[in-house]
Amino acid sequence: MKKGITSGLHWSIIIVALFLAACHGRGRTAKPPAPKAKDIVEQPKELNVSIERNLQTALEFILASNGVLNDSMHLTKDSLVNDIYQKRSFEPVWSSQDKWLPLSDSLVDFIGHATELGLFPSDYHYSVLKNIRAQTTQDTLAQKDAALWSRGELLLTDAFFRMCADLHQGRLPFDSVTLRKDTLTVTGYLNLFDTLWQSKDVAVLMHSLEPKHTGYDSLKYGLKNFLQSIDTLKRYTYIPYPAQTSADYINNLKLRLFEEGLLNSPYDYMDTTSMKLVIGKYQRDKGLPETGKLNSGTAGSLNNNNWEKFKKIAITLDRYKLLPDSMPTTYIWVNIPAYSMKIMDSDMIVMESNVIVGQPKTRTPLLTSNVVNFITYPQWTVPYSIIFKEMLPRIKANPSGYLNKQNLMVVDNNDNVLNPDSLNWGKYNKNYFPFLIKQRQGDDNSLGVLKFNFANKYDVYLHDTNARWLFSKENRALSHGCVRIKDFMKLADFLVRNDTLRFPPDTLRSWIGRREKHYVTGFTRVPIFIRYFTCEEKNGGIRFYNDVYGEDRTLCQRYFDSKTL
Repeated sequence: MKKGITSGLHWSIIIVALFLAACHGRGRTAKPPAPKAKDIVEQPKELNVSIERNLQTALEFILASNGVLNDSMHLTKDSLVNDIYQKRSFEPVWSSQDKWLPLSDSLVDFIGHATELGLFPSDYHYSVLKNIRAQTTQDTLAQKDAALWSRGELLLTDAFFRMCADLHQGRLPFDSVTLRKDTLTVTGYLNLFDTLWQSKDVAVLMHSLEPKHTGYDSLKYGLKNFLQSIDTLKRYTYIPYPAQTSADYINNLKLRLFEEGLLNSPYDYMDTTSMKLVIGKYQRDKGLPETGKLNSGTAGSLNNNNWEKFKKIAITLDRYKLLPDSMPTTYIWVNIPAYSMKIMDSDMIVMESNVIVGQPKTRTPLLTSNVVNFITYPQWTVPYSIIFKEMLPRIKANPSGYLNKQNLMVVDNNDNVLNPDSLNWGKYNKNYFPFLIKQRQGDDNSLGVLKFNFANKYDVYLHDTNARWLFSKENRALSHGCVRIKDFMKLADFLVRNDTLRFPPDTLRSWIGRREKHYVTGFTRVPIFIRYFTCEEKNGGIRFYNDVYGEDRTLCQRYFDSKTL
């Protein structure tokens, strides 16, 4: 009896399994077959019909393969490309019979000059497109190949959409300070395609998608001059520093030295002595101290090439695409890598000043806000982060000695000044610290004699400093995060420029001369943008700034190091 039951259960399980497998098999969608690599059409009048068939087959396969047709062909806008051809019953749009239309010539030519826009032609299938077009115009057999024509069609349409996206939105991810909200929708992309076919002008349409900023236009102008000033834009391998001992790092270093013409082959074995001789020769040729070792200066020299400069320009152009479509008439612009602050008014620089920004470990944050007031002879309340990281160990070692030397005082929640020697400093830490530490106002106050306030979650501001000699330093990433302004009085004068009744000439200077504390409000709020732009146009050329926080390098690693032209 038990044997019969067991046997029955066994067959029941098998039957259920077979049923489920059959259902699963019927529900599964088989991947479409790969399109033909070649499809020769003998009759010219049948070419368009065959191209239509190849377009439909190729798109079915591409959509099922995440945009991939073969090893050398990947569509980044495959869904949009499919929408275009499906809407047109898969008729070719860039060609007719065995001829490429003039508009396709314009698009390919525009892609060929993509570097002038900080773009990489390879992102838009430039080499493959040129090859397909050469074959279909010069090779009689290729002219009959409907599969080849269809691939050219798909690549052109994909290139169009990707270039629209890169010119309008850029290639950088939107972040917390991105102000450009006008991103392209599916309908927007398709409308752009229709507009192109109405206007027949690739350049005008593409340029209409770019940011409308004076700085962007100036940088493009500088980029064009930069490209004209060099023989060729050649790709080089980036060498990070500090140096590593991994095999990949050594291989990349050998490749970079080969690119420099110092090695016959990047694949030959090199022992330590041979590598030292080659590095020493490079250092000697470049006028660097000849150590034979890869140090910071040598790595910097290897990476200071036109390829890295181009990528820096490309990143900066894309950073403009994160700004709003139009900037305010008047605003304050702080550029961290340039150690610079500008006041812009109707696209004119009306004031410029050197600034000091945060150290790499205490970075000045990127932000957008409005300057709402300023204070003469401000008092500095030390942030808890600075108290716990820097001050508390020194206070515990010598409470009154350290605090008096730094002109600091300890106050309770009622703003009563306490005697530091009467406190048991041993029991205070970042989890228990019931006081504030403030710096007495005066010329030796860390905020100087003027502080400019704007709302932000980082508790940073613009201010004067009691260490004005630091403005003479080349590297001015020296603060705890706030921005110190050299020409602070010019900024204050600008803010109250339209209120001469309340602030006659020299009023602010008189207050400061008498060491008086005043809150100045009531002026029109001025937007402030703190940003990170590592290059800008200067007198037709391009001025490059140090990547002080390594932001460009991080973006290059993620998005640009694998690029080719």
